[in-house]
This record gives sequence, C-alpha cells and structure tokens, in this order.
Amino acid sequence: LSELEALMERMKRLQEDKEDEEASQEEMATRFEKEKKESLLVISGGICAFPVPFSFDDEIVSTDVSRYIEDPGFGYKDFARRGEDHLPTFRAQDYTWENHGFSLVNRLYSDIGHLLDEKFRMVYNLTYNTMATHEDVDTTMLRRALFNYVHCMYGIRYDDYDYGEVNQLLERSLKVYIKTVTCYPERTTKRMYDSYWRQFKHSEKVHVNLLLMEARMQAELLYALRAITRHLT
Repeated sequence: LSELEALMERMKRLQEDKEDEEASQEEMATRFEKEKKESLLVISGGICAFPVPFSFDDEIVSTDVSRYIEDPGFGYKDFARRGEDHLPTFRAQDYTWENHGFSLVNRLYSDIGHLLDEKFRMVYNLTYNTMATHEDVDTTMLRRALFNYVHCMYGIRYDDYDYGEVNQLLERSLKVYIKTVTCYPERTTKRMYDSYWRQFKHSEKVHVNLLLMEARMQAELLYALRAITRHLT
C-alpha cells in the first residue's frame, strides 16, 4: 500500500475498533504515558533516540535568530528530564480552555478570548473533506491526533482521548517533524517538509502547520492562565 492508502486503512480500522469496543480509562492513561515519554526522545532537528527510516541530520540549518529577540538563550525546553519515572501531567479536565481559560482571558483583556477561541476553532475545524486524491473523507480523527499530540508533548492529557490513535496515525518521521516545527521552528527545512505525506497537497500540509501552531499556542496559554488563576485564588 502507498503511504496514503495505508493511513486511510489505519483510520478505518481505528474507527471500527472504537465502535466495537472502547479502551478502558486505565488503558488510555497507559497509552498517554507511553506517548509522553516517547515525545521526550524526539530530539530537535530530527535526530531520534529511536530508529527512524532516515535522518535529517545533514539538513539542519543553523539559523541565527538572535538579532530578532532580546534574549538569545530563550527557547523551548522539554517539560521533564529524560529518564524520569514520574513525568508531570496537566489534566485538561482540571483546567480547560473552554471552561476556564476563555473566561479568564476575557476578564484580563476584553473580547480577546472570543478572538482566540474563533481562531482555535477555525483552524481545528478547517477541512475540505479530502485526503490527497480522495474526496468525502472525514478527517476529524487525523486532525484530533495532530492537535492532541502537540499537547501530549507539553504534558497535557485529555482523559476521554485514546492516545493509541496518535501512535497509529502519526508515523515516526511525522512526529519528528511535529516536534521540530512546534518547538524549534527555525530548524525546519524543506526536506523535512517534503519527507512526510508525499502524496498530500500543499494546502493540506500547510493546514498541518497551522494546527501545530495553534495547538502549541493553546498549550502555552493553558499553563500561563492556570498559573494566573492559582495566583488570583
């Protein structure tokens, strides 16, 4: 099967499995922990601590972005050290954007919550119902996997989501791309962009980038707004 056909087959199989039997809360928690720990093994620029079919090592571009920022040392750091047994988890059910963050943002800066919420929803729900040459395809499962994997990298867990879907739908090379774009965007190269979902249209792959950026922004807001809420109470 081609990459596209294989992905569509996995989506179909996951949907059938979900209809037949849902995973238990314990199983979903275990799968989340596995994905969370694995995300720490994905190194910037495409070098992985687990085997991948190719390496982007020779394509890493050392971009000098210091002239654009006040603190050149400021950047992404993994939310936990590798090798730790008990990694911190932000349970989304305890502090969600919809129920907590949205209202706090509007209190702090009138109407900005509505603008942010509209932006999140627009990007998350955007679809042409296509996958490359296939039409009338429900891409909800795939979009949710992309969005939730970014939050997983930031230690955010949704209790009602089965992270086994992430492992099934997102190949290792795509996970490398996701972490690089989300955490170290200045290190992203054209070869990395071209390497995944080769049969997909550019508009679809650009949508992936938009999803990753909005997921990252929402994750950062959740941590910041939760800290503000704790300070206020």
